[in-house]
Amino acid sequence: MKAAVVEAVADRADDGDKEKKKRRPRNRKSKQSPSSPSVSCSSVNGDASLDCLGNGTMTNHVTASLNQHHLGTSPLCEQGLPKASNLAFSSLPTMHIVESPGAQSPGSRLLLPSDFDGRMFANSCPEPAACGGSPGILTNKGSSPQHLEGYFQKRYISPPPHWSMEDVSAALEKGDVFKALFRVNAHNRNEAYCKIDGVPTDILIGGLMEQNRAVEGDIVAIKIDPLPLWTKMKGSTSASKSSASVEVSNNNPEDDAVGSNCKGKAKVDENCEYDGRRSCVLLESEFCPEGSMYLHDSTHSESVGQSSCDHVAGKSQLASGSSNEQNVIQSPVQRICSIISSFPSKRPTGRVVAIIEWSKCRDTVIGYLNVQKWISYRQFCKKDMKKNKSLSYSDHEYIQMTPTDPRFPKMVVLVRKLPEAIKKRLENGDETIEKELFAAQVDEWAEGSLAPQALILHAFGHGTEVQPHIEAILFENAINSSEFSPESLSCLPRLPWEFPQEELKIRKDLRNLCIFTIDPSTATDLDDALSVENFSNGISRVGVHIADASYFVLPDTPLDEEAQARSTSVYMTQRKIPMLPPILTENIGSLNPGVERLTFSVFLDINNAGDVVDRWMGRTVIRSCCKLSYEHAQDIIDGKLNSESFDTFKDGYPQVNGHFGWSDVIRSVKSLYEISKILKKRRFNDGALQLDNSKVVILFDECGDPYDSLFSERKESNSLVEEFMLLANITVAEVISRAFPDSALLRRHPEPNMRKLKELEAFCAKNGLQLDTSSSGRFHQSLERIREKLKDDSVLFNILMNYATKPMQLATYFCSGELKHKENDWGHYGLAVPLYTHFTSPLRRYPDIVVHRTLAAAIEAEELYLEQQRLLNNLNKGDKFKMRCFTGVHFDKDAAQSWESQKALSAAAMKHSLPSIELLAGVAAYCNDRKLASRHVKDSCDKLHMWSLLKKKEIFSEARVMGLGPRFMSIYIQRLGVERRISYDEVEGLMVEWLEATSTLVLSLRADRRSFKRGSPGKWRDLEDVALVVNPSDLEAEPRLVGKSSNEQSSNGCSLNSELAPMVFPLTMRILSTISVVLHAVGGDDGPVDIGARLYISSYI
Repeated sequence: MKAAVVEAVADRADDGDKEKKKRRPRNRKSKQSPSSPSVSCSSVNGDASLDCLGNGTMTNHVTASLNQHHLGTSPLCEQGLPKASNLAFSSLPTMHIVESPGAQSPGSRLLLPSDFDGRMFANSCPEPAACGGSPGILTNKGSSPQHLEGYFQKRYISPPPHWSMEDVSAALEKGDVFKALFRVNAHNRNEAYCKIDGVPTDILIGGLMEQNRAVEGDIVAIKIDPLPLWTKMKGSTSASKSSASVEVSNNNPEDDAVGSNCKGKAKVDENCEYDGRRSCVLLESEFCPEGSMYLHDSTHSESVGQSSCDHVAGKSQLASGSSNEQNVIQSPVQRICSIISSFPSKRPTGRVVAIIEWSKCRDTVIGYLNVQKWISYRQFCKKDMKKNKSLSYSDHEYIQMTPTDPRFPKMVVLVRKLPEAIKKRLENGDETIEKELFAAQVDEWAEGSLAPQALILHAFGHGTEVQPHIEAILFENAINSSEFSPESLSCLPRLPWEFPQEELKIRKDLRNLCIFTIDPSTATDLDDALSVENFSNGISRVGVHIADASYFVLPDTPLDEEAQARSTSVYMTQRKIPMLPPILTENIGSLNPGVERLTFSVFLDINNAGDVVDRWMGRTVIRSCCKLSYEHAQDIIDGKLNSESFDTFKDGYPQVNGHFGWSDVIRSVKSLYEISKILKKRRFNDGALQLDNSKVVILFDECGDPYDSLFSERKESNSLVEEFMLLANITVAEVISRAFPDSALLRRHPEPNMRKLKELEAFCAKNGLQLDTSSSGRFHQSLERIREKLKDDSVLFNILMNYATKPMQLATYFCSGELKHKENDWGHYGLAVPLYTHFTSPLRRYPDIVVHRTLAAAIEAEELYLEQQRLLNNLNKGDKFKMRCFTGVHFDKDAAQSWESQKALSAAAMKHSLPSIELLAGVAAYCNDRKLASRHVKDSCDKLHMWSLLKKKEIFSEARVMGLGPRFMSIYIQRLGVERRISYDEVEGLMVEWLEATSTLVLSLRADRRSFKRGSPGKWRDLEDVALVVNPSDLEAEPRLVGKSSNEQSSNGCSLNSELAPMVFPLTMRILSTISVVLHAVGGDDGPVDIGARLYISSYI
């Protein structure tokens, strides 16, 4: 039976045209159903009706009974299904939008009977919906909700029950199933992706049936489908003409969240770790890593021809001739990799068989309650009752909740479980509840249920206001914004505070050294400072001085526990949530000028070639003489600041403290700048990669309301500080990995998705741009050549730089002991170094505190070992520095592994409470999670404030066309650094002509014609949803302006204080065409906040 089904699947894949013809009658049949966009699903007793809208909305019709509801009689509703076109979508190589009607989506594919214990299933639908019964009442008493509006367009058959954990463990050990992280496509919830370690391609979990009640972030057990069911790889060269597409992935690395008020040392990761969307601060996460979110509508599921592969996770014999002996030797992961390499145009698919660990996202759901239908139903019931004084709640009455995160399914909330305040408002018929944001958690998702039950926790407020959204963003990302506990604060000394004089006995006194800080002008947590001494032999001694937070944050104290729980400071546009109490970050721990502070210092002796010839590190005491901003440092670099030609107070420059003057500061800054240029050049010659781009900064008025946005360019002063922070981090990584090779907290950055890089490389070649992605160094060098070639088109170069960040993977913390025998995986791709860590920001990152403790233990063990060696060998004190086994430039491995050294290391590790491998691995994983959450908060708040700005006024701007197709286009708006879609499919009065041969789109205005398409639901959108069409005479009376300050052409592609010319019909567009658009705010009171874009067109019609 199984062989027959496999053969049938293969036959259908070989004859796709027949499948298309088979589907056409169903389309025709659906068109015969009522033309109304809703599907009326009446109950048998006919008391009333419930209309199920395919787009997820509900009408106000109600029913009184569900008891005799028949799903099979409901007409098909196609509005919620991904519509398709047999025409290609042309775009940049990282944009993937599929528009093929001939290809089945994963959710509707035919499954082998053995896949689900011999059961056959109907085609699944992209969005859940209940067709029938009373609104807000469950059909099966005592069971979980099985009916949601807009779901049952076809007969629903529940997925199989989850495997037991015992079966999962046994299957994992055998290699029959695989453990993976479940990630959902935000643009199509019917698609999810799972990453298996060692497998180069993510596994597609297509269809709600296959997803089997898993949600975003769950750790799941997945079973790989047989080869005939694998889908066609997006962007594969073997793709059919009807599915031309290109893929985008946003494998953006971490985000250190440098905001206007952010601690500026995130600049270290800004360009070398590609933190988040640092290169251009996107206001919305439109792109995500492979295995997370893709931009496309549907996924091909064409099967390959005959194959003898029974199952890739079990017995596998490839048609290419793999032997049984080879398969026995190969591991399950190796077998999958072999099949993928043999069929590079196929994407493996699978299904969820169990949920191993629930996602934390289940506890932090944000959404809107759809109460209007329930209120209408209750009012109907009251009128129908003779005595309506008391109308009790049924145990099965529910209200639908729509999460703001599109990756989550619609949920149901039992009315009886609502907070009393909300139930009282419902009884009073308060429909404004629909406009409020609610916090919820997934209570349960029972077997056989279409939707999970949610439990409402509390309300944030109206969605039209900014503050409720900010509170919701913090809740959604589990950010602790409360005040620090009294127990934590009791761990810190009281003010006023002076450092203990006994510290001078164990620390080096640097108070007479010219040391200063360089930070953003608004920074208050100053955790790093610089110094430089130039010697006659050409050697420059650069000092990197970092706040000694570990002196105050002792292990296993309440303060340490709270700092670890917060893990990182969270920077929003106008607010900072600190990791440590402000008394520490802004006072006793901050390197403020004119006061003594405790620090960890790293001295680097650098020659004229940029080589570090010697180094020293240890605990110190400093007194910063000056607090410089990046603007101050840049003025010194540019020669605008001369110590004899300005007045400190008159010109707004800071005061220099101590016995130093401005001449000392200016001389030091210039010297550091020259050294940093040498280090930067050498770093890039060694293969480093920098994806540098402008970032959008939102401007606020005195009341804290946004009024404009601009681009913030990186200055040379940023690079000055960055180079020395990078060098200090690399140096410390070497030391702690030498001393504690099994318990060092390091940071790694894996290689990017090479397939996506090759696609970008191919696009550049097609457009006359040579891009070499064979290594990080060649990648950087070729980008610099393209920068020079596109110096007259900076917008295009910024777009390419933005797209170049998409294939980059996340940089993450890890414990060295976890990858003890995989040292090749320790490296940092962007920096092109074998070892890296975070040491320079302990006031805002918990991993830096852990690294400080590890470094302190290494230094103390080294001192103890060297002191013993000096006494045994009668060495002078000066000789011991030549024998440093951990902190020196040269590594004495024999000394480090000696019994005496290991004994000293063990004692030091115990003294500083260094965690075990298992504990440190947990700390690393948790910090990775919190860092990602911090990035999400930053991005979401940036988008929120831009949305708030667009609520007040629409912004007119130029945009570049990045992708084109017969249904929608993708545009990049340089002014905001975001990408948006404009859909023009089925628009009233708009004629669309797609010329596939030349990838050209022509839009024409025809008010007298509609072009109906087969399978169309018959719902047309207004033209104003797609385009702002203005009369030319109105433009002459009131010109629309883009900017407000000058008549010059801005660098972001928009004219400042000049009229942005609208386009005219017929409108012809190709890839990279420049068009005029108008941006506006979307959602808030009726859905998630977003930024919308429309075409800006002038016409007399």
